Amino acid sequence: MQNQNSEFRSGVVPIVGRPNVGKSTLINRLVGEKIAIVSPKPQTTWNRILGVKTLPSAQILFVDTPGIHDASSKLNRSMLAAAKGALQDADLILHMVEAPDPFSKKEELVWGFLHGVKTPAILVINKIDLGSMDAAPEASLPFPYVKVMPISALVGTGVELLENEIVAHLPLGPPYYSADVMTDQTQRFMAREIIREKIFDLTRQEIPYSCAVVVEEFKERGEGVVFIRAAINVERETQKGILIGKGGNKLKEIGKQARMDLEELLGARVYLDLWVRVQKDWTKKEYALREFGLT
Repeated sequence: MQNQNSEFRSGVVPIVGRPNVGKSTLINRLVGEKIAIVSPKPQTTWNRILGVKTLPSAQILFVDTPGIHDASSKLNRSMLAAAKGALQDADLILHMVEAPDPFSKKEELVWGFLHGVKTPAILVINKIDLGSMDAAPEASLPFPYVKVMPISALVGTGVELLENEIVAHLPLGPPYYSADVMTDQTQRFMAREIIREKIFDLTRQEIPYSCAVVVEEFKERGEGVVFIRAAINVERETQKGILIGKGGNKLKEIGKQARMDLEELLGARVYLDLWVRVQKDWTKKEYALREFGLT
């Protein structure tokens, strides 16, 4: 742990918002490494994911959370519980919305989620690269934000200013992690998330939301070689067929793209063994959610 002076600041900063507003993109840019999966499909983040950014005068613990949405299933309610839990130890909250209509009625669900929260919050208006927006009606907003800041997480516009504003609102205190730490997640967890990302990228409709990835083996086999075996759990036989594809082509492509990202992450050659099994209606079963690390 590095020595810090009495002016050092540190704190926990969860990023909350509706699905697909850019929370994972922002946390990856702020941390400087890809620690959260990114997809144009909504609700790709199922767990809380911690990203650590260490600066000369501060350490920020960003928490990427599942998107706030109507919870209609056990899986959805588990996702919302993960998002709610991230607020408990927060020192500052980032509520992310998207331009060009950041104050639409769609945000009422998130404002209800934040009701009663006493932690200071910054309203982050993302995707300003997509077009202009109306001025923020700060006086009429239903939450007392300490700041309203427009950014583009994808391009990077305004992100440095946002980072400075975050640091200014953190309490004085020592760092939580060593300066070289960027996440608290294990390599096994990151492997699972990379495989899920490729499923989101390469399949359509309900398939990604019915897939739970379990890394069953993660071993080093000789110097510079890692073997990973993972099971992709689906709810129905028809989903299994779609995921495998004709002649196994779909599953092979998922494995190929995941392996490339894993080799970059691990700095090693990766042998990736993927297989698909049916766990009927797993999204509705509490024991399955626990087994797959979703509760």
